[in-house]
Amino acid sequence: MSNLELLKKLIKIESISPNDNGCFDIIKQQFDGLDFSFEETNYKNISNLLITNGDSKNKTFCFLGHTDVVPPGPESEWSVPPFSGEIIDNKIYGRGAADMKGGVACFISALKEFLSENKDPSFNIMVLLNSNEEGKLENGKVDRMINEMIDKDKFIDFCLIGEPSSSKKVGDVIRIGRRGSLSGNLKVYGIQGHVAYPKQALNPILGIGKTLEELKNMEWDRGNENFEPTSFQVSNIKSGTGAENVVPGVLEMTFNFRFSPESSPDGLKEMFETLLKKSDLKYDLSWTLSALPFLTSKTEFIDIVKSSIKEINNIDTKIDNGGGTSDGRWVAPMGSEIVELGPLNKTIHQIDEHVDIEDLSTLKEIYKKILIKVHQSA
Repeated sequence: MSNLELLKKLIKIESISPNDNGCFDIIKQQFDGLDFSFEETNYKNISNLLITNGDSKNKTFCFLGHTDVVPPGPESEWSVPPFSGEIIDNKIYGRGAADMKGGVACFISALKEFLSENKDPSFNIMVLLNSNEEGKLENGKVDRMINEMIDKDKFIDFCLIGEPSSSKKVGDVIRIGRRGSLSGNLKVYGIQGHVAYPKQALNPILGIGKTLEELKNMEWDRGNENFEPTSFQVSNIKSGTGAENVVPGVLEMTFNFRFSPESSPDGLKEMFETLLKKSDLKYDLSWTLSALPFLTSKTEFIDIVKSSIKEINNIDTKIDNGGGTSDGRWVAPMGSEIVELGPLNKTIHQIDEHVDIEDLSTLKEIYKKILIKVHQSA
């Protein structure tokens, strides 16, 4: 089965996070006749699939990915049904086409082609898939399986994640690290009252206004050569009773820090609360740490990936560690060399998400070249 055929099958499955809904079954079928073992785990209805070949003391190469997707949004706004995998003008459309069923289909196809030409690879091969990368943090993400591997002294040396890293041309951008993610939920208390009698009320919306301006203009850190500065964003503010003549008594706000290694979660919390205390607001505040920053400092695998991109697509790749979080954060404690390389990210999570069929072919060849180079270097 070609990478395009495999991708079309995967797109047709409505695997909205945290549900795999059968993607794993289709992927396992691709390994029929090959000497691989399968371990599938399920924690809190969240699935992980580990596919392995080899258990020697040689280095271990891992393809890491996820089969879940975000919801499609209003289906009436799509040019084609979001789970159809239809092809228009040499592009395949569907939710997950780029993020990241396209990457998964390409690395499965590349691995099969590599093994057909190299019957006895000089390294251990692993494919690790998760069904909840896009969803809320649960004790069922790939971290649990990684921790079990660490307990058994099984480690990943090279980890290639098929996240859509490319910008304008396949391989023009790779990621070797990510910023951390710290989210907060703030509840500000005022006094509910009639809008005509402001002295008898305390409006939390007006009360938080100056603090929001200070948060917007705050310099949390300056980043470093590998990471952009820490950023602060408000994702939701909710207040009001629905009546136009009532001052609300409560405001709720959710926000997020994407932080570089130049900041720490505790430091950001302290800076945030210092601003709040200046305002004399009454509030409750809770925090969720979703990810710590990580960075691949070794260069062997990065050099392999860069040279493979150059040979296949004739471009010099750029390292950019921006964007959201990825499952690489769970592998990082192993000391693994982690690189993210995948399709163009222009349409991820958007209406009419799609990838160019020619790009899929190029990406598969790059993945295959990487496997060849790892085999030659071992």
